[in-house]
Amino acid sequence: MIATQEKNILSVSQLNRRAKQLLETHLPLIWVSGEISNFARPASGHWYFSLKDERAQIRCAMFKQANSRLRWQPSSGEHVLVRARVSLYEGRGDYQLIVEHMEQAGAGALQQAFEDLKYKLQQEGLFDEANKQTLPQFPKHIGIITSPTGAAVRDILSVIQRRYPIVNTSIIPVPVQGEGAAIEIIKGIKKAINFSGFDLLILSRGGGSIEDLWAFNNETLARAIYACPIPVVSAVGHEIDFTITDFVADVRAPTPSVSAEISTPDLNEWLQTVDFLQEQLITHQHRVIQQKQQELAFLTKRLRHPNEQIRNQKQQLEKIEKALLNTMNAIVTSHTKDLASVTKRLKLQHPDKKIQIFAEKLNQLNAQSRRALLQILQSKKQALSASAQVLNAVNPLTVLARGYSITTGANGSVVRSADEVTIGDEVSTRLSKGNITSRVTEIDSK
Repeated sequence: MIATQEKNILSVSQLNRRAKQLLETHLPLIWVSGEISNFARPASGHWYFSLKDERAQIRCAMFKQANSRLRWQPSSGEHVLVRARVSLYEGRGDYQLIVEHMEQAGAGALQQAFEDLKYKLQQEGLFDEANKQTLPQFPKHIGIITSPTGAAVRDILSVIQRRYPIVNTSIIPVPVQGEGAAIEIIKGIKKAINFSGFDLLILSRGGGSIEDLWAFNNETLARAIYACPIPVVSAVGHEIDFTITDFVADVRAPTPSVSAEISTPDLNEWLQTVDFLQEQLITHQHRVIQQKQQELAFLTKRLRHPNEQIRNQKQQLEKIEKALLNTMNAIVTSHTKDLASVTKRLKLQHPDKKIQIFAEKLNQLNAQSRRALLQILQSKKQALSASAQVLNAVNPLTVLARGYSITTGANGSVVRSADEVTIGDEVSTRLSKGNITSRVTEIDSK
C-alpha cells in the first residue's frame, strides 16, 4: 500500500482548474466550423449553443460583449465559422469553446460580406435620398449597361419600343457575372460618362443566385455609380433580389422591364393627354368666340350714327358755352364788387390821411410832454428848496453866525476838550467873520 505522504492528491476543483489552465495556455485562438444546435439566448444577453458535425459536438459560449458586434442573428441549423479559445467550465468539468467572433459559412459568408458592405456604405451616406439625382422626364438618349446576349436587354428594349420609341438607345456591352465582371461594368460606366451623350443609364441583368449577382455587390462599382454625373437606374435580378447597386443607384427597379417603364414616359398616354388638351382648347376657343360674338352684337345695338353723335355733342357744347359765360359774368361781377371795397379801404389808408392823424397825435404828445416836464421841474425845485433849508439848519457857518466859534489845534483837528491841548500850544479859532490865532496860557479842565 502506497503511503499517504507519497500520494499527490487533487480535489475535483483543483483538477478542473489545472485542466482549464492547461487548455487556455497551450491552445491559441483557433477557427472551428460546424452546425449550430441547441441555440439559447437567456436574459443575460449571452449566447449558449453547441457546434456539431456528423461525428462530434462541443459546447460553446459567446458572451454579450462579443455577440453585440454581430449584425445578424444566428439560429440552430446554420453552418458557421467561429474564432474561439478552448476552455473548461470548472463547475461541471465541461470542455467548451469561448467564441469571440462568428461568421456565416458558404452562402452565409457572402451574405455577411454583403451586409458588412451595405452597413459601411450606408454609414458613409452613399444611400442617402438627398444625394440621389432625378430621372429626366423625357430622356433623349438612354445607355443600357448589360450583357448584349441576356434576356434583360431584350426585355428593356421591348418595353422602350412600346412606350417611347422616339428615344435613342445604346447598349454598352459588359459581362454581368464571374470574375472581373465588376471591373468591366465600371469601365462601361466610364465609357458612358466620356461619351457625354447620355442623359440616363440603366444597369441591368437577369435573376440568379447570390453568387451570380455578386459582381453587383462590389464596393468600387458602388462608388463609381455614386460618383456618376448621369442618373443611374439599377435593375439587377428579380423583385426579391437586392444588391449594393440597388441601394446606391438613383432609382432601383425590381426587374429589367420595370426599369424601362421607370425610365421612359408612355407616349400613348401623352398622345391621349395631348388629344384631351386639344379638345379642351377647341372647346374653350368656341366658348370665347361665342362670348365675343355676343359682346359684338350688344355693342352693335349701342352704336349710333355719327350725325346723331355730332348733334348731341353740339348741344352739349352749347350748354357748356352758356354755363361758361354765366360763370364768367358772375366772376367779373364778384371781382368788381371786391375791387370797389378794396378801393374804399385804400382811400381810408391814404398816406396823407395817416400823416395828418400822426401829426395831431404828435402835437398832443408834445403838449403832454411839456406839461409833464414843467410838473417835474416844479416838483424838483420844491424838493431842492426843502433840502437847502435842511442843509442851512445844520451848516456850521450858520451856527457861527449865532455867536459860536470853532477851535482847531496845531494839526488842524477840532479841539473838543481842554485835555486835548497843553500850555504853550498854538490854536486857531474860527469866528463867524475871520480867524484868531492864540497861544494857550492857562487850562481849566473843569
